[in-house]
Amino acid sequence: MISDILQPGLRVVFCGINPGKSSAHTGFHFAHPGNRFWKVIHLAGFTDRQLKPEEEEHLLDTRCGITMLVERPTVQATEVGLHELRAGGRELINKMLDYQPMTLAVLGKQAFEQAFSQRGAKWGRQEITIGDTEVWILPNPSGLNRATLDKLVESYSELEQSLMARGR
Repeated sequence: MISDILQPGLRVVFCGINPGKSSAHTGFHFAHPGNRFWKVIHLAGFTDRQLKPEEEEHLLDTRCGITMLVERPTVQATEVGLHELRAGGRELINKMLDYQPMTLAVLGKQAFEQAFSQRGAKWGRQEITIGDTEVWILPNPSGLNRATLDKLVESYSELEQSLMARGR
């Protein structure tokens, strides 16, 4: 079982699609060696050093958190069904209303569109909010995503710069 890394007062909650087998095995988010999450959030300025998956609780010190749309582990996120994503989207909305972070960053455009019944979403900040929480779509850092490390860092940096510009 993988636990959410959440508390009130967060700047951003990163929302993965679902745990991979490595994460399910270790109990830590983004644990697969090919997943670039920890490197990307460090290079984008969210953490002052690259954390290891087993140090995930230290994210709270930087006012960042992690959750997921679907708790069922799979080898690939494409194995997650539409009904699971929709149910996960409803649960995610409730979590965000409970915790009200400044920003929710959903990691994957297709997962966002399916979970929130949206079409034609663009990368970056969305028009919708969840209570006072801004919603962003960022590329998934999975090693299966073709996005380059530079492109990932650029996308995540845009969110960090937006938060800094708002003095947060």
